[in-house]
Amino acid sequence: MGNENGTWIMYGVDADDPNCIHNVEEAIAYIDKVGFLPLFKNNIPAFSLEERTMPDYWWSGIAEKDPWEWREIIARSGRVAYGKFFDKKAGFISKKWLPYFVNYRRDGYDFDAMWEDGKASARQKKIMDLYTDDLEDSEYFSNDIKRRAGFGKDGAKGFEGTITSLQMQMYLCVRDFKRRVNKKGEEYGWPVAVYCTPEHLWGYKKVTSAYKESSKESEKKIREHILDIYPISEKYLPKKI
Repeated sequence: MGNENGTWIMYGVDADDPNCIHNVEEAIAYIDKVGFLPLFKNNIPAFSLEERTMPDYWWSGIAEKDPWEWREIIARSGRVAYGKFFDKKAGFISKKWLPYFVNYRRDGYDFDAMWEDGKASARQKKIMDLYTDDLEDSEYFSNDIKRRAGFGKDGAKGFEGTITSLQMQMYLCVRDFKRRVNKKGEEYGWPVAVYCTPEHLWGYKKVTSAYKESSKESEKKIREHILDIYPISEKYLPKKI
């Protein structure tokens, strides 16, 4: 997605293009095939869901064809991880590749250990303290996290930056998008992101299965895989993925 002379432009392909993704099942299959994929256009050509879908259907509200709607369906499915994983922007990571991102981005640290070593911020700790082993305390609306963790008008600042940093470090992901419910049990407003830990999604053993190798080894595997799938990416890849 780009802005040209004040107009937002969506980049994509025609319906009959062999690279076109037509529905959410094809999107999940493609993410599983390539391993990980940003939602929107970025520095690496064709390395996004945007560039493999039909531009006219974005924000159309037609769930079967709208990639913006697909991200909600994909997050809800639990088959692929969704969150701000790429340069603080949204994208997807397959179940196969998530452990490597977890090991690389966390540098082998569970959050409690990172906090004890002084590598986590107090703001991050306030949010992560909400997540426990109790299944009833494993998924939160973003506005509930903000309130319970003490952010807001009279509390701590920088909520959006903090929640994004926890996704970039693979401690949180988006589990779903839901509308809030009032006291009468009626839904209202736009769908709001619901966050959980990757461990809640797929289990601690699976999520941390790459801890046995160094974070540099995991980074190398991720980098080599991008180059294998998108050879053109060699001249665009940043030093830190």
